[in-house]
Amino acid sequence: MFQNLSAQKKGSLLAFIGVMFITPDSLFIRLAGIETWSLLFYRGSIPFITVLLSLLIIYKSNFFKIFLSTGYPGIAYSITFALTNITFIISIQNTNVANTLVMIALAPMLSAILGLIFLKENPDKKTWVAIIITTLAAIYIFYDSIQIGNFLGDFFGLITALGLAVGAVIVRSAKNRNLVPSAVVGKLFVAIIAAFFVENFELSNKDLIIVPAMCVLCVAIPFVLVTIAPRFITAAEVNLFFLLETILGPIWVWMVIKEQPTIETIQGGLVIILTIAIHSAIAIKKTQ
Repeated sequence: MFQNLSAQKKGSLLAFIGVMFITPDSLFIRLAGIETWSLLFYRGSIPFITVLLSLLIIYKSNFFKIFLSTGYPGIAYSITFALTNITFIISIQNTNVANTLVMIALAPMLSAILGLIFLKENPDKKTWVAIIITTLAAIYIFYDSIQIGNFLGDFFGLITALGLAVGAVIVRSAKNRNLVPSAVVGKLFVAIIAAFFVENFELSNKDLIIVPAMCVLCVAIPFVLVTIAPRFITAAEVNLFFLLETILGPIWVWMVIKEQPTIETIQGGLVIILTIAIHSAIAIKKTQ
């Protein structure tokens, strides 16, 4: 059935499912009781092993051929992917969830600008309108918290948004190549870098469940889907879906650990979700 879908539908479906898996990620990070570098080590090593084994089963000996065929875009994506993973964790552990996610909400605007500069791929009017509306909504939601937030956390959140934008543009520029193996190597880079700073590798009590579940459900599965999505739709359109995390991430945190979202979160979140829904519906209708 998936093969019969248009490129727009394929890309939108992959991005939507991938981001929905990501939305509880901030909650799992909050619930985990281990320090930053230990968390990064497991978020690199477990997805690396999980996805690598899956790809070896699917592609068998062709896996290494596919990996080598990624060339310079593959190397660039591995590095960008690794750095983005690291900056996201550093950000979310040095400021509140809202601050980090509003920075990530800037990724669509950044990817649209980078796509225009490097790919000469000018987003259509509806995408620009959606980017502007959702970015303004995100700024509205967290305006006060941005003003008083921790600078280090906010800075790394901005770097994460830039990394997501660059990564999506790299995938889009090499859309005829399978960069999933490069993302796997990026996870290996994360684990190796983190290993130098880990003080304790031990997992105990609730972390024995929380950490592996987070690494598989919120990291391994979505990063494959989000890596594939830009092969079918523009980088800006893929990053629009990440705005769902901007609203759903804080809601997950509120539901479980009672960090209550503000009225601005609710109002702006409705605008974000409605805008993405309308944008996707129009884009899909045009391809029919």
